[in-house]
Amino acid sequence: MTAAVSADPVVNTPYGAVRGRYEQGIAVFRGVPYAAPPFGPRRFRPPVPPEPWDGVRDAGSFGPTAPKPPYSESFATYLSDPEVPGDDCLNLNVWTPEPGPGARLPVLVWLHGGALTRGSSAVPVYDGRAFARDGVVLVSVNYRLGVEGYGLFPDTPANPGLRDQLAALEWVYASIAAFGGDPGRITLAGQSAGAISTGALLAAPQAQGLIRRAVLQSGPPEAFERDKVRRMVRRMAARLKIPATAAAFAEVDRDLLLRTQGEVGRLSSPVLGGPSFGIVVDGDLVPRDPLEALVEGDVARGVDLMMGWTSDEYRLWLVPGGLLERVDRLGAVALAGAMARCHCGTEVPRGYRSLHPEAGTAEIVGQLVTDHLLRVPLHRLADARSGSSYVYEFAWPSGLPGLGACHALELGFVFDTGHVPESRKLAGEGGPDELAEAMHTAWVRFAAGGDPGWQRWDETHPVRIFDAGPPRVAYGPRDAEIALWSADALSPPETARVPVPALPVPLRGTELRSVVRRLRLPGSVRRQ
Repeated sequence: MTAAVSADPVVNTPYGAVRGRYEQGIAVFRGVPYAAPPFGPRRFRPPVPPEPWDGVRDAGSFGPTAPKPPYSESFATYLSDPEVPGDDCLNLNVWTPEPGPGARLPVLVWLHGGALTRGSSAVPVYDGRAFARDGVVLVSVNYRLGVEGYGLFPDTPANPGLRDQLAALEWVYASIAAFGGDPGRITLAGQSAGAISTGALLAAPQAQGLIRRAVLQSGPPEAFERDKVRRMVRRMAARLKIPATAAAFAEVDRDLLLRTQGEVGRLSSPVLGGPSFGIVVDGDLVPRDPLEALVEGDVARGVDLMMGWTSDEYRLWLVPGGLLERVDRLGAVALAGAMARCHCGTEVPRGYRSLHPEAGTAEIVGQLVTDHLLRVPLHRLADARSGSSYVYEFAWPSGLPGLGACHALELGFVFDTGHVPESRKLAGEGGPDELAEAMHTAWVRFAAGGDPGWQRWDETHPVRIFDAGPPRVAYGPRDAEIALWSADALSPPETARVPVPALPVPLRGTELRSVVRRLRLPGSVRRQ
């Protein structure tokens, strides 16, 4: 054994010893298995523990990523999604400054985003070195995606991807002390689909007692429509000419399955109808809608919460592929499609137009859908957990044209990885260092002690605004928009609804004129 290898950190896990690497004084362990490979007879089944190994397993490189289709060319311009081949994809990574049982440092477990169909822990933006540098053990997790993680079948339990995350969380609780972490101070955090997953695990009976704090960035607790997932599975089965069962899908070649998933779910986005797969109520791990459980029930009452969003979430959904310009061009048709997506009457978009008279149609549509999907439920959760919640908004606009303060832009600031090229794909050049320090420090403080540095949520609705310039807190900055989503606006009489097809299908003739009249918009909207 060479001197360099003997200096590498070695830690014992419940399944065997792992050897990591020291990188700039931080001990890093990559690709550590927390469950067995989910293939062969275990494909589409709940996770099971990994087989123990003899000797010391090398943990110097990222482990395999879950099977996933690549991003489209337009999205790949802004988002990185490395692929590491192999079956052993239920693995995690640990960054720690003190790999030993005496340190008892706070722990942050990171669940990546990607609409539950893409993403991985190997994305360079998620490098945990800065958290470890500042005294927090960072754990990032891979889990199953798409139809293999969130397909709904009659012959296997639902939500295997969420069950993977629970298995990883249980592994962390049982194992992290050996890496220098404190199992009593685990913060579960995620962005987008990772935040939705965090919310589901907060409400899961099996996860009670495992989580001390939680961060939900750009994603609320929610349950997906079971029928929508079933339709997606059935459409895939029809293309593959197989029964819509887990047993039949398990026999399909992995690449063919991914191609079919990509073809069937081509138009999946929050604006065009949402992702094709999601967490569903299953009577077990997800016994009821997670948001309802957290707002109305007693689950996770001792858990501190931090929740946030970006000012222009929708721009990442609409800028790639030129959809922003298409929505502006569609005008009233796009607003009507957003109303159908949000199940609201005409009063809501009228209110947004009144609050933002200079905004274009794309901005009205984007903010309308963003509030419906994200800010309204997070406001509701903060109100239900007043006194133990903190809320923030990331408002710094990207240096790249059209993106503004878009979805996922804040991640390079959270992880203090603005120097990596993958962060600059969204932020451009010149992201302010002081903003990264402020954002990252807030997350470190919250993980360490539950207080990120500003006022807890109460009836004044304090929101920490992260932007260039001095720190500031705004009180109720989105209250006027949130107030538009009253019970009457959300559930109007059928006669007040605008029955329109989902975007991007256009309306024609008298239908379009009717929509324009109902929305009281200028009649000069182009016909498509």
